Amino acid sequence: MSEHSGLSPQRDRSDVPRGNLAGLIKYAKFDLVSGFLVFLIALPLSLSVALAYGYPPVVGVFTSIIGGLLATFISNAELAIKGPAAGLIVIAAGCVMDFGGDGIVGGFTAIDQAAYEAALAVGVAAGVLQILFGVWRAGALGSFFPSSVVHGMLAAIGVIIMIKMIPLTVGVSVKGTPTDLVLNAPAILSSLNVEIAAVGVVSLAIMFLWPLLKKVKAVKFLGAVPAPLVVLMVAIPMALTLQLDTAHTNPVTLTEEPSEELASVRASEEAETDSDALVKVPALGETFSALAFPDFSALTEMKAWKWVILFALIGTIESMLSAKAVDIMDPWKRKTNLDRDNVAIGVANTSCAFVGAPPMISVIVRSTANIHAGARTRFSNMYHGLYLLIFVALLPVVVGLIPIAALTAMLIYTGSRLASPRQFLHAYRIGTEQLVIFAATALAVIATNLLYGILIGIAVKLLIHIVNGVPIRSLFKPYVDAEKTDENTYTIRAKHSAVFSNWIALRYQIEMLGLQQNCHVTVDLSDTHLVDHDVMTRLHEIEQEFAQQGLRFEIVGLEDHRPFSEHPHAIRKRVSASRPDIPA
Repeated sequence: MSEHSGLSPQRDRSDVPRGNLAGLIKYAKFDLVSGFLVFLIALPLSLSVALAYGYPPVVGVFTSIIGGLLATFISNAELAIKGPAAGLIVIAAGCVMDFGGDGIVGGFTAIDQAAYEAALAVGVAAGVLQILFGVWRAGALGSFFPSSVVHGMLAAIGVIIMIKMIPLTVGVSVKGTPTDLVLNAPAILSSLNVEIAAVGVVSLAIMFLWPLLKKVKAVKFLGAVPAPLVVLMVAIPMALTLQLDTAHTNPVTLTEEPSEELASVRASEEAETDSDALVKVPALGETFSALAFPDFSALTEMKAWKWVILFALIGTIESMLSAKAVDIMDPWKRKTNLDRDNVAIGVANTSCAFVGAPPMISVIVRSTANIHAGARTRFSNMYHGLYLLIFVALLPVVVGLIPIAALTAMLIYTGSRLASPRQFLHAYRIGTEQLVIFAATALAVIATNLLYGILIGIAVKLLIHIVNGVPIRSLFKPYVDAEKTDENTYTIRAKHSAVFSNWIALRYQIEMLGLQQNCHVTVDLSDTHLVDHDVMTRLHEIEQEFAQQGLRFEIVGLEDHRPFSEHPHAIRKRVSASRPDIPA
């Protein structure tokens, strides 16, 4: 953590670092160093995420380059790092597979190339939609999605990533649904390639065990070295020793046999390939020959627009959530303009898709590393992109030595973090109903798809609210009154309910009357039947925003509301003043 991690938000704001021309010069010594450390992490992660998308691995680095060299100058996010992220794997891979590709299984064929180019067209359309989200100031829509639904979605993505990456980590190429892979686990594991599996298992062990070194005092200093970098330092020599440059994954078929035409295409292309165990990269001087261009004819198919909406919507939500999380960690408590950031993400994603690169968001892991490395301004993001550009242009041969199994091991670790038991425990501590929403969303995403899973999660939350007595008329229509109680204070009264689905209007009133007019605000919730977890959390966030501007923000009227748990942001339901055990 940087030396300023304990900075009080109330201190003089005149010394806050800013990503302007003066900041570029003044803070260069900090941002150059942090950008380099993030580059060391971003290189393997960018490769691994692109691989999981079903794209050629090297183009994942192009995304991080564009995120660093383009998005930096559009967004005002000071410490957020832009790049391809694991949270979009299910969407990206699903899109590629919907167009007939399976780029991570059995090598990259002509069929995979066609599906990849179709996915790029989807990426262009989604990027344009993200730009419009920013122009239309749709950043507030991120507040509509319940946190338990979002975390349940991410947990499901984590499970799916782990299930799909395990076969490749042990040298097996297999295609199937997560259910198919789980049910056929014995057949998959019995077909492993010993050499590839050795690299994969060692890489996996490093990813899980290396962070534990920080707890061992004698070798605590080693914990500062990023685990993905250690994986590369070990896996590359192992790959050379085991001669993985001639190794192939072992194919396993779980479903019906492919057509003769498809089988012949794959067989002929595999015959021309020395190995599918290492990352494929162009030769020195030909790095950018890997650039590809979208096949816009794919947009004439209706299925493409489902993926456009999912790319734009889920990508925007994840990026906004990450940007807000980084703002909270920012030692100087600077605030990202989410609408401006959405424009930056949209412009960068459109550019990425035009040159064959996968989509990006603000990535929390790399952003956290950026903060810990002592970054001061957004130029650390630019430097990390510049380091990546220099590396892939001058040293592509090093990338070509990286085993696929090492990259999939990193993805398994990432998936385990997304689906960590701590996530389930956290939901339970907030309230049993939050665990139900979380689990319902996760199971629905795994059993159906991302879109249906999210809709099912939202439906479960609405049903829980109705069961708890929330008037149906107030689920989506807010009942809010506001009055000026003195020269510098407004009182805002919410009636019937204050829940995630009507929060946007309440938030608008608070920001318009308070933050925009530089006035104090009191929110009176005494006439609400129920205040849900998401509203409680967001009221707390707004309280911090008011404090940063030297304004007073108060929440009153919860004396007759019973919390569902001891968590400070738990759901609160009004009970009778005379009989606390009887709901009002």
